Amino acid sequence: MNKKAPIYRTDIVSRKLFLKNELFRVVKTNSGVYFDKNQNIQGRGVYIHQDLKSILIAQKRNLLSKGLRKEVNDEIYLQLIQELSKKEGK
Repeated sequence: MNKKAPIYRTDIVSRKLFLKNELFRVVKTNSGVYFDKNQNIQGRGVYIHQDLKSILIAQKRNLLSKGLRKEVNDEIYLQLIQELSKKEGK
């Protein structure tokens, strides 16, 4: 009876709800912007669906910068794409 309720988050590109484990998290802290692989860094976070199309749309529209209210460099997008390729390679 101790089942936890599923945790949903909103994708920044499509504005649809997905399970938290289906999304990547990017977080803004006092020291900068990071890809939060384990989804446990404290700070303002935004979520993006784990597919190449969503990542490229977010980069084109600069959605991570808008959502975090801080400039996000292309290194973050490269980290997301690399992590996606690792997950698809399994």
